[in-house]
Amino acid sequence: MMRSALVLTCCVLMFGCASEQDDINGWMSEQAISMVGVVKPLPEIKSFSPVDFVAVADVADPFDPVRIEPAAKRGTRRDDEDMRRREPLEAYPLESLRMVGMLSRGRQVHALIQAGPSLYQVGVGNYMGADFGKITAITESAVELQELVEDMNGDWTERTNSLQLQEQQAGGK
Repeated sequence: MMRSALVLTCCVLMFGCASEQDDINGWMSEQAISMVGVVKPLPEIKSFSPVDFVAVADVADPFDPVRIEPAAKRGTRRDDEDMRRREPLEAYPLESLRMVGMLSRGRQVHALIQAGPSLYQVGVGNYMGADFGKITAITESAVELQELVEDMNGDWTERTNSLQLQEQQAGGK
């Protein structure tokens, strides 16, 4: 008995849903009749007639390759600077690097360079700094560099620079 009452209740509920579905379908059909898509026509294409270029004697030629192509730089960097693989200390500006010590073993001399929290060991011939700085000499108090920099005119010139030994302060820094 309980089971038949449950089945009867389910049928009544489904019948109620079916009539609601019919109402929605009818409303959608009515609305679809009044809906019309509108596509605006494309604008008319204007035609242009070509005009021949007539050069005037005192006016610069706009098609001159010198005006179109950028001016080439007079100086060039060394070819070995373009082809070699960058070293880790070249990612830092020279001002942010600190020489914190020097190591020597026989004739081999290395400098200890601090870049942020990291410590690097470099020798003569290594590169550091953003200006292609090649280490030319290491002394007890400094690292000497030969840098390649671009001036205001676009020419590449060499300059000498150095990184001085940073004395350890009493505060531990």
